Amino acid sequence: MMTLNDREKTILHNIVHSYIKTAIPVGSRYIAKRQDIGLSPATIRNVMSDLEYLGYLGHPHTSAGRIPTDKGYRFYVNELMEIDQLSEKDQTSIQSQLQGNIETDDILKIASKILGTISHQLSVVTAPQMTTGIFEKLELMQVSSTRLLVIISIRTGLVKTIMMEIHSDIARTKLDHVAQLLNERLSGLSLNEIRNTFAERVREFKNEESGLIRLFIESVDKLFDQNRKDKIHIGGTTNILSQPEFENAKNFKSVIELMDNEDIIIHVLETGDAKSGTANVTIGEETKIENLKDFSIVTKTYSVGDISGTIGVLGPKRMEYSKMIPLVDFVATTISDLFERKGQ
Repeated sequence: MMTLNDREKTILHNIVHSYIKTAIPVGSRYIAKRQDIGLSPATIRNVMSDLEYLGYLGHPHTSAGRIPTDKGYRFYVNELMEIDQLSEKDQTSIQSQLQGNIETDDILKIASKILGTISHQLSVVTAPQMTTGIFEKLELMQVSSTRLLVIISIRTGLVKTIMMEIHSDIARTKLDHVAQLLNERLSGLSLNEIRNTFAERVREFKNEESGLIRLFIESVDKLFDQNRKDKIHIGGTTNILSQPEFENAKNFKSVIELMDNEDIIIHVLETGDAKSGTANVTIGEETKIENLKDFSIVTKTYSVGDISGTIGVLGPKRMEYSKMIPLVDFVATTISDLFERKGQ
């Protein structure tokens, strides 16, 4: 990215900052009047033209003002923005709502609600990637003559439960025998490894009397994969629709379609470089997804032992990045700390 001189940086900073606050294209007279930068409107206008030529600003046909392009937002985020401190009030609110003996799924639901409320954007929290977790043990419990509950524990302390359909009662001793056999064969493997090699690992037992091993071979994806519909929690849908961008019917339809297509959101969260020291920002066309070209997303991973999930806020490119980054960082850290305490 081309290096800008100090004057260009100052004017670009003011345009981005003003547009984020107002959602109104920014003109040279506005900057000259509202910002104490010691430049005349004519000088500011010339610099704005240069920034437009360089691709940092756009020029809507219906306005004399300029708006930031994706390139302009990226330069602002990387070079010009000062990250705010998350207020003590918000920190206290987040920590108090995530205290106590809360179930894993509830932690993620609460976190998505908190993010949506504070950010006024669409908030997204994905469940931990259990398929990369290490298998610890499996327990079997028959709950009726035709239903079997399979409880899979992984090393981080997370538990996955699956209800299986069976044909008849199975003696408790046989359930315990199958569970012991599987625990011996699968211990120390990731769920991914188990899913890919399960049939081979239990090949000599597939005709076992109860029929459970054969059932498990046939149901291996259900047992050792992660159901995508259980992977994501979305909050803040009302908040994001209150943004000025969505007064336009086309943009309103776009965000509604986006919320209905969870696979797109999951893809962006899971492929973003959210493991860096601070939250990662993906702007507009950087997502490489047509439906997201008018949006930005701020993401960060949280940890549950040796596995992780992702949290993020998604909204118009005109979001307050300086506030979203510390918010997402703090919630991710709080979730990681909470899971660490639960696992002790």
